[in-house]
Amino acid sequence: MGEHIVSAFDHDLEKIEARISEMGGLAEELLAGALTSIETRDTSLAEQVTARDKKLDQMEMEIEEFATKVIALRAPMAQDLRLVIAALKICTTLERIGDLSKNIAKRAASISKLGPLPTTPSIIRMGRATQAQLSEVLSAYSGHDTKAAVAVWRKDVDIDEMYNAMFREVVTYMMEDNRMIGAGSQLLFIAKNLERIGDHTTHIAEMAYYIQEGAPLGDDRPKGEPVSPAID
Repeated sequence: MGEHIVSAFDHDLEKIEARISEMGGLAEELLAGALTSIETRDTSLAEQVTARDKKLDQMEMEIEEFATKVIALRAPMAQDLRLVIAALKICTTLERIGDLSKNIAKRAASISKLGPLPTTPSIIRMGRATQAQLSEVLSAYSGHDTKAAVAVWRKDVDIDEMYNAMFREVVTYMMEDNRMIGAGSQLLFIAKNLERIGDHTTHIAEMAYYIQEGAPLGDDRPKGEPVSPAID
């Protein structure tokens, strides 16, 4: 009987991890779609990203409900409890990444109506770097790879620096040509959303570390120097 209970509990934990991985995969798809919609000026794709974000919201609620039941019925201890608590935090983080990707897609639809923008390659480079960071941290989580999680956590400074460079580039164009002000503002919002997604990936890295080590990762993560007021 005891073995059956342990087996059922292990199955519950595996289900939670599998659902988080599935949710992470969808978050990756939404971000990739948002970036492609900028690169190709595909308004239809941007609309698809916006619509599919609702699925991410639904998955978050399902994971939260199941994880809460596991805590109530199984009373997990030690690493098992950490896994469930981290899953609750990670699914919320992934939902926020979905929201940010949706916001990027909405702005992509707006700038698609404008002429060629010289800063588009820079925003795409930043976006792909953010996308790679999200993929790496999800792999670290699913593979229980603490070393990889720490690497992602430390590497977020690269995203910060790309944001700072992007900010300077866009502002320069806006100062030189006031016709760029509208488009430039949209691009700055996109860049800020990408920078926030980078911050969220570091939070997932912290949770992946916490599951395995049972301690916080720390508060000494390298960060880029701010160059502007926050863009909300």
